[in-house]
Parts: sequence; structure tokens; C-alpha cells
Amino acid sequence: MTVTVDVGPLSMDDVVSVARGGARVEIGAEAREAIVRARKHVDDLAASDTPVYGVSTGFGALATRHIEPAQRTQLQKSLIRSHAAGTGPRVEDEVVRALMLLRLSTLCTGRTGVRLETAEAYAAMLNAGIVPVVREHGSLGCSGDLAPLAHCALAIMGEGTVADGGVERPAADALRDHGLEPVELAEKEGLALINGTDGMLGMLVLAIHDLRRLLDTADLTAAMSIEGLMGTDRVLAADLQALRPHPGQATSAARMAALLAGSPIVASHRYGDGRVQDAYSLRCAPQVHGAARDTVDHAATVAERELASAIDNPSVLDDGRLESHGNFHGAPLAYVLDFLAIAVADVAGMSERRTDRFLDVSRNHGLPAFLADDPGVDSGLMIAQYTQAAIVSELKRLANPASVDSIPSSAMQEDHVSMGWSSARKLRRAIDGLARVLAVELVTAARGIELRAPLEPAAGTGAAIAALRDRVPGPGPDRFLAPDLDAATELVLSGALVETTATAESDLFAQNSAKTGRKRHAQREQESTDA
Repeated sequence: MTVTVDVGPLSMDDVVSVARGGARVEIGAEAREAIVRARKHVDDLAASDTPVYGVSTGFGALATRHIEPAQRTQLQKSLIRSHAAGTGPRVEDEVVRALMLLRLSTLCTGRTGVRLETAEAYAAMLNAGIVPVVREHGSLGCSGDLAPLAHCALAIMGEGTVADGGVERPAADALRDHGLEPVELAEKEGLALINGTDGMLGMLVLAIHDLRRLLDTADLTAAMSIEGLMGTDRVLAADLQALRPHPGQATSAARMAALLAGSPIVASHRYGDGRVQDAYSLRCAPQVHGAARDTVDHAATVAERELASAIDNPSVLDDGRLESHGNFHGAPLAYVLDFLAIAVADVAGMSERRTDRFLDVSRNHGLPAFLADDPGVDSGLMIAQYTQAAIVSELKRLANPASVDSIPSSAMQEDHVSMGWSSARKLRRAIDGLARVLAVELVTAARGIELRAPLEPAAGTGAAIAALRDRVPGPGPDRFLAPDLDAATELVLSGALVETTATAESDLFAQNSAKTGRKRHAQREQESTDA
């Protein structure tokens, strides 16, 4: 697969394909023309006697110094070297590839003034699989992700460290071995390569992709818990959900209803069990999961706007002016990154509460304590819930927003920053935690359902249990539990779990659509007769 980077915006799927899938990139013809056209304006400004920020001046609080032409190449090198000041653990390759692609996308808008060969160097590094080593700490999210992007720019200069085939090595050696030449940066180019929100945006796009899958998984595990805890599916009815027309809520309720359709377990106690209502963690799952879905959709709207943006400062305008502005500020991204972390924590917290109900004999409606084979001798899933609780506690801490903080920098020139990089980093940790929490609920609910034998689960939930049992054994005496939880987590993260239930859900939706169509046809026939 090849992704063409042109003047228009990339799609979120494009970003995921390059960042994770290793798709190749190419620069489109329109982008090439725009880059060359914008560079002509920068060259004209560089030749004039008027100081222009980013071309013939210093940066940040040092912008008052005029830089003579003989020193401007050194100015660009110094900018990149000094700003490549990250520290801490290495950032994941997929994040670095995403931010490089997104920086290339901005270069291709023709608003940054870089030369064509500089843009081509980014495409060549991506296609060669050379990944600059970027460190965890260093970005304030304003002016953009300076330090992370500077580490990438350093690599195309043939300096710093890269990962090549997973092995860290000097950038100069990696470029040489792949037949690539280092870039000698010209006026404006150093600033154009680092003044962007690409790290924040890349992590947001990847998070949206992951969360959509995990929210499908949360619907599945919640449906399994309703079934295993002898709950009712009546609260999932479409006419009840329509009383509160949030789109995400309707989607989650419909998916859960489809997964539980035809369940002998649910049918076995539909009448006469004496319970009026289920606990909130069962009854209100569509409302919580749906709110999270709507939050993801809002975040996707922000991401799509940012994908259509040209983030740099200063920017080249159509009439040749090079104007300073504040479009690099990360607030729009930081806010939604923090918002998503709140939703993640809440969905995980509800999942943990459903798990806990399975393990408590006073609330699990006839199942053994902790779902143990021989309670007292065996502890069952007691400590799996401890693990879940520990993660949920951490997710609550990660839900505290980073974007409300600001530490002034650059001698008070940059006196308000977004902290959006920090928002994105903690969201990535939160998403991993949510996957692990849902995996514990999956293991617990599957065991709870199987302990209801000889009653059988629904087709949808049964398919999920079968997929789990391909990797994790069923109920029995205590065994080393950590491998089971790791296998379940991989099943969740890979997307294979929700894929196993897709057929069952599609069949039910088709049946419901057919029923609705027959009902509407009958109504029209009756109306015709009455007329």
C-alpha cells in the first residue's frame, strides 16, 4: 500500500497505515508544485534587508537578533541541535512514524517554505524504515512538539540516533547504508521541521483507532456480564434508548442486544426471578459506553480539522508574505486528549464493578465464591480483580488533565503552553490499561457463563468464549493465572475478539431489519385497506 501525501489532508486511516502498517509514502504532484512555489517566496525574503522571523533572525526570546546570510545555515543547524533535548525512555516507533508523516503532510501544503529535497528526505526515511530515536520528555505542546520533532530533523541532517531494523545506531550510518544523503538545511527549514503539533496529533489518531475497537470490546464484555450475572436484556430495547437520543448510547445498546439475542441463559429467568432492576454497572452500560463513543467522535472531529491544517510559524501566504501567528498552540488537541482519558477511566471503572459482582456470592446469583473450583482450597479469580482494581486506580490518576497546567518558558516569550504531549502520553498508558481491565472482565464473565451450564450462552457471547478458549483454558482448579490474563489481553488488543462476534451481530441486525421491513410493509398494507 502507498499513501500519497498531497496538498489536501491525510485521512486517519492513512496515518494508521503508515505508522503501524509500514505503508509507503509518496509526495503528490500538486504538493511538489506548492512546495517549490512557497520556497521561492522564502528565497526572496532571505535576499532582502528586512529581518524576517525564522529566516534572518534568532528564535523565541532571541528573535530580536538579525542573522547575517553567512551564518544562516549554522543558525538552522544550531536550532535543531539545541532543540533535540529530549530525555527519558524511547518513544514507540509507531508514534515517531506518525509524527514524521504528519510533519511531511504540513510541508506538502506549501505553507512552510522548505525545499522539495527536504520534504523528500522525510518520505525517504519513512520508506526506508529508519525511525529517529525520540525521547519521552521534552515537549510542552507549544510551540508544538519542538523536542520530539527536532530529534527527527536531526536524523535527516545525519546526526543523532535512529532505530534501523529495531537496532539503535548513528543516523549517519543508517542513511549511508540505505543510500540516503544527509540534508543541509537552508533558511526557514529548521523552524519548519519542528514547529508543529504532529506528536500530539499522531497519538490522538492512534488513540481514536484503538478506542473504537476497545469500546466495541467493552460492549461485548458488558453483554457477557449481563448474561453471566443473570441480568436482563430488556433495558437494551431500542424504544427505551430512543427516549434519550444520544447516538453512542443507541449504538452500544444495539450491539449488546445483538450479542445477547436468543440467549437461553437470559430467557431462563426472564419471568419470576423477583428482581425489579439490575445494578447500574449492568443496566447503565449503554449510557456510559455510549458517552465514551460520543467523546471519541468529538475527538475525531478535532483530529480531522487538525489533519486539514498547516501547522507552522511563521507561515507562507499566497501573496508571498511570511506571517507569524499562534496556530502551533496545542490546546485543541490537549483538551480532547484529556477528555478521552476521562472516558477511558470511567469505562474501565464500570468494567471492574461488573467483575467484582461475579466474585461475591451475595451478588452473583448462585455462582461459587470468586468463581473458584473449590472455594477455600482455590482462590479462583480473586486476585485478577485486585489487578483490575490497581489498574483502574491508576486510570483515575491518569484522568487528571494535563492541559490545565502551564509552565512559562523561553524567558517568558512562551508564557502559556498546552502540555498536550503529556496529555497524549498519559492517554496511551490509559488505553493500555483499559485493554487489560476488559481482558480481566472477559476471563471472569466467560467463566461465570460456563458455570451456568447446562444453560447455553447466546450465539454472540458464545463466539467470544470460544475465541477465548482457543487461548485460555476453561474453569478448573487454580493455575498460574498471569499467562491467561496476558493471552486475553492480546486477544482484546489485536481486535480478534470483536471480529469473532461480528458475524453473529450482522446476522441479528439483518434479521431485525427484515422484521422492521415486514412490519412497515404490513402497516402500509393496512393503511391502503383503510383508505
